Amino acid sequence: MTIRVLLADDQALLRATFRILIDSVEDMTVVAEAADGQEAVDLTAVHRPDVVIMDIRMPNLDGVAATSAICSRPELSETHILILTTFENDENVAKALRAGASGFLGKGVRPDDLMSSIRTVAAGDSLLSPTATRALITRFLATPDTDGFLALPDTVKALTDREREVTALAAYGKSNAEIADRLVVSPLTVRSHIQRAMTKVGARDRAQLVVIAYQSGLATPRPRPGG
Repeated sequence: MTIRVLLADDQALLRATFRILIDSVEDMTVVAEAADGQEAVDLTAVHRPDVVIMDIRMPNLDGVAATSAICSRPELSETHILILTTFENDENVAKALRAGASGFLGKGVRPDDLMSSIRTVAAGDSLLSPTATRALITRFLATPDTDGFLALPDTVKALTDREREVTALAAYGKSNAEIADRLVVSPLTVRSHIQRAMTKVGARDRAQLVVIAYQSGLATPRPRPGG
């Protein structure tokens, strides 16, 4: 199966570079390019890509607003957003995650990491394991969501004790295999708990489930070592 990618960035040179990289692998293809956020929204509606690589800062409509517009459409639920930014500590990245983005990458990402990240989010998983991402989540997403990107759902109360436990461990950056090892269950069982938790709280993907975990108090920010 070929992963269909849409590139949204106002820098034509960067889009061209990414297109060459992505089109060079057998399991991916670039279906469209957008130079601003509104164009990204419009082209996503037309092409229904599996992954949108979205710059955080663009004219007309920025990456946060474009992400929110795409993720709010039920017919685009199979499209996953990967935020691309030079501002890894920018609060706008956290807002994009609240809006439904599946993760973020720095613009200096290595080609192999870019391909791996695209495959990760295309599979419906979130790009939340890097240290920089966990730091951003604990810094920004634990605060109340005053911008209305993602309201705390009452349905979080419907999670079972095990679903709460698994959700919290996912929020701390643990993989399914790591959670399974800790709880002495199979990775498939962990995945089932994650999927059920996502369904109950209305999370679009694992990234939004992590956001909800912090906002609801299921997970709490952990201090950095030595900090």
